[in-house]
Amino acid sequence: MPNLKEVKNRIVSVTSTQQITKAMKMVAAAKLRRAQESIMQMRPYAQKLNEILQNVSTAQVETPYAEQREVQNILVIAVTADRGLSGAFNTNIFRRVRIMLEEELSSYQAKGTLEIMPIGKKGVDFFKRREVRTDNSFGTLFSRLSFDEARAVAEHAMQGFVEGRYDKVLVVYNEFKNVATQIVRTEQLLPIVPAEPTTDAPISNIDYIFEPTKEEIVTELIPKSIKVQFYKMLLESRASEEGARMTAMDKATDNAGELLKELKLMYNRTRQAAITKEILEIVGGAEALAKG
Repeated sequence: MPNLKEVKNRIVSVTSTQQITKAMKMVAAAKLRRAQESIMQMRPYAQKLNEILQNVSTAQVETPYAEQREVQNILVIAVTADRGLSGAFNTNIFRRVRIMLEEELSSYQAKGTLEIMPIGKKGVDFFKRREVRTDNSFGTLFSRLSFDEARAVAEHAMQGFVEGRYDKVLVVYNEFKNVATQIVRTEQLLPIVPAEPTTDAPISNIDYIFEPTKEEIVTELIPKSIKVQFYKMLLESRASEEGARMTAMDKATDNAGELLKELKLMYNRTRQAAITKEILEIVGGAEALAKG
């Protein structure tokens, strides 16, 4: 049984840890509110813009971003976080990418035509230790996240696609559902995925009126839509990260509380045992003196 000093030191240590996790939970909650507001404001705009993008791409409008060609080179953008202490947030991204590398993308990796672009310091550190070609140009993007920064990444991927360096661009990220739930998504950023026809109104039968011209839509709307969609993915990931961290710190605080209960019980038992031992020694000594 540990002595009183050891148990007391453990109680002090766990109490300090509990205070830290509680503070981190409060900070994550404040950041989550801001991130949640951002993504809720962005979603309707991005969804409507995406509908327009898909409809325009199926209306026989020529655009280099919708070119379907034989896939030889693939870029995978893995969106992680700069920090840990967020449960399985980063691990889920790593697991999804690893499964992709072992299954549908294994042949591209073997040929050296697969490139990983990690966003977030955790992703940079993880893929640095793997035998895979990486581009760490935007690894610290989350430290200064804005639409301009997201646009730079999207333009890099778009330029690579147009120039033929990439034939397909995939994005792996966490979609925010609620504070306790994040869903790992793999979405194709390029080439543009045509909209699925519906039974109510098949897209192929829709007659579009372009104003001002098709050319201006191609040069303005489609590139902007791609950048907005990518920025939305980053906002989803940011909100998911703060939600995951808030949940993880909440659980850590509860676990610290349970551990404190056990340690205090152990402390009381140890203290009681020490007192009992001292009483027995005193009684034993008194009896020995009486017999002497």
